[in-house]
Amino acid sequence: MENFNWWDTRDEVEELESVEDLPELEVAPPAPPPDSPLLSEPGTRSVIHSYGQIPEPLALLDDSLGFVFRNESFKELLKAFGYPESPTFLGTLSRSISPDTARSINEALGRDEAGHAWKGTIAHRAKDAAAVITKVHIFPFYSEEDGRERAAQGRPGAFSVYLDDVTEENRKFLRDMFSSLLEASKLKDNDTGMHIERVNLYTSLLAKAMFNDPRWPELDKDFIADIGFLAAMHDVGKIGTPDNILNKEGPLSEFEWSIMKEHTINGAFILSSYPNPMAREIALSHHEWWNGSGYPYNMEGKMIPLSARIVTLADVYDALRMKRSYKPAYSHETAVQKIAQERGVHFDPDIVDVALGVVGGFAEIYTANAD
Repeated sequence: MENFNWWDTRDEVEELESVEDLPELEVAPPAPPPDSPLLSEPGTRSVIHSYGQIPEPLALLDDSLGFVFRNESFKELLKAFGYPESPTFLGTLSRSISPDTARSINEALGRDEAGHAWKGTIAHRAKDAAAVITKVHIFPFYSEEDGRERAAQGRPGAFSVYLDDVTEENRKFLRDMFSSLLEASKLKDNDTGMHIERVNLYTSLLAKAMFNDPRWPELDKDFIADIGFLAAMHDVGKIGTPDNILNKEGPLSEFEWSIMKEHTINGAFILSSYPNPMAREIALSHHEWWNGSGYPYNMEGKMIPLSARIVTLADVYDALRMKRSYKPAYSHETAVQKIAQERGVHFDPDIVDVALGVVGGFAEIYTANAD
């Protein structure tokens, strides 16, 4: 997918049930047997031997994109993400390739002007494995015997496919960019201190405790990794809150409070360009209440995104533990008691139940990361 948003593709990638459902596509026959003419062509076997020595995922495809050879790294990637057994490249990766992308691959590989090649990006996802983002390069393969003839006719006899893992490269770029924004927002809020670091740790702990619980099927390894970073962005909208309101000693007036509430909307706007929608969800909805009495939109129950419901509990726990101009610092026991009292009112009752089982970890995080 050329315009791929790497961080979260669940909304963007349309699942292919079957390559055969696409009349525009040529459905490949089964991969050639060991005595295939392609394998017997001079030079092909030596290339396959070389592919087997390369650590990156590589494969050789016939002219209908059927697998001729896959190296061990390619096989391991398919196994790690539970791809189905299929004789074709598009059939195997149909879960991660949209129909439009499949068509663009077929069209590019058949066109002289495209060089019979295709380049794009594919996300590989599974509940029990962190997402891997790969740049995909498909280019024509000509054997020594028929290379010149096929090149002249514009009919590649086979294709090489190479998957380049760019997961960490993309993650680092995005996190560095938005970490700079986070640091700028911290300059505005004198009460922040280690607050956002602790909220990250609480949310990671809580999300891990919720993992594999059938009540939250959407919670996977990537969710845990993402929320552990994006929870810190929950108050980034305060960068637009006037200093005299943000740092006021004592309670806010009704007007001042209405301005303060706007930090949720401001944060959602600031994070609207972040590829993972979780960032915007947390910023917008971390002050919504389970019973619908929160802000900015009075959402209730499961209308509130799961990520925001988790961050809400973590944020409140830490706020209770901190001394503020308008309240004393509460002990761990008092903070836990107050959260339990708000079960089904402020907080998702199921999340409270899980949190009460790991609150000892909350106390350890607060102590180890005190201001």
